Amino acid sequence: MSSYLMIFGKPRYLGLLENDREEISPGIQLVTESARGEEISLVAGPITPEQAEYYRNDLSTNGGDGAPRGGEPAFQEIRFVRNATEEDLAERKSQSADEEIILVKGRELLKAHPLDMKLVDVEFLLDRKKLFFYFTAEQRIDFRSYVRDLAREFKTRIELRQIGVRDESKVVKGLSPCGMPCCCSYWLNRFAPICIRMVKEQNLALNPTKISGICGRLMCCMGYEHNTYRELWKSLPGPGSKIKTPTSTCIVSGVDVAREKVRVFCPGGGGERLVDINDFQSFRETIMKGETWEKDIDSGAVSLSGIDTGNGPDPLTGGGKEDRGCETRISLGEKSDKKVQIKASEPVKVMEKEKEKEKEKEKEKNARRPGRRRKRNTPAKKKESVSPKPSKEENASREPQDMIPSSPKPEGKNRPRRRKPRNSNHPFTGQ
Repeated sequence: MSSYLMIFGKPRYLGLLENDREEISPGIQLVTESARGEEISLVAGPITPEQAEYYRNDLSTNGGDGAPRGGEPAFQEIRFVRNATEEDLAERKSQSADEEIILVKGRELLKAHPLDMKLVDVEFLLDRKKLFFYFTAEQRIDFRSYVRDLAREFKTRIELRQIGVRDESKVVKGLSPCGMPCCCSYWLNRFAPICIRMVKEQNLALNPTKISGICGRLMCCMGYEHNTYRELWKSLPGPGSKIKTPTSTCIVSGVDVAREKVRVFCPGGGGERLVDINDFQSFRETIMKGETWEKDIDSGAVSLSGIDTGNGPDPLTGGGKEDRGCETRISLGEKSDKKVQIKASEPVKVMEKEKEKEKEKEKEKNARRPGRRRKRNTPAKKKESVSPKPSKEENASREPQDMIPSSPKPEGKNRPRRRKPRNSNHPFTGQ
């Protein structure tokens, strides 16, 4: 008796078919009976009992990421019914056309219910006795009233299956950022956990648009080469780690998997170097002592040996202050004859000007720092001196012209009106 691996349903369930009659070639479509009912299955190929046991254990333990809740197991045994005929294939084709119309109608009925869910796809069984609705939601949804409306509209048995966001791309299918169909839509049978550490170890850009798939999660292909990178990083410091030398600080930028070398960048003028993994420890000890790394690192690495910052000899090349202002040649390898000349004095002058500008900006910031508010130097108000009251004798000796105001009275229209006294006995007029 031979065993075959079968694929059925839009979520791409896996099934085990045991057949003792005749050999079945891969790629043939059969009518099988699963836990859901009769449906068309695709033959993936023959498998051994050990492989069948591996699939059963692996999918039962690791297949829960994004698996439909309350649905069938990710791996199950199915029964052979018959070979798929032309009538069966034509019926499946007409069902696909009806499923698109049903999906639109189901979304219209969903608007009448205050449910936070998104309908993804619809699937008929071969005999049309059951209709599956796949949806995504952040929480559990009470859709009992919605199911009654769907059953009243389509006159068949309705089942709603909640799936994850990664299974959404698996059901709907589509193109990944690399231009190929999504791996989960045609060959990937389970979702492995992907973390941001895998991206860092492969020295990839931490840009969400470049490392995320159409589902919004980290792409599954980040884990394909992770084991290779993990083996290389075992004897190395983490990516981005620094190696301090007496004159500068070198940075471990990444690894070259094809040549098994480490990329080390030294800002003191050595540029980026490719160091063999086996020689990395001796290379690290040499530059930390301030000595020159004399071993030929790599012919294809770009060397900037003439540029010096003036801080002393470079630990990789041994260049000193006497190299400042000279013409530097950048060799692109032994095979390349092209050489570029760069004057090292120009970038040094530019750096000095930038440092001066930064110092001036810091001085301005320090001058503008808020402190205690100083009191304004406003002139103090003069206190009015209170003169003592004149005595009776001084009042008697005072002339009558002292009582006349010094300022002339306005004349004409600008002259203010005098108010008439109410009392007849006025002290000045006597009226």
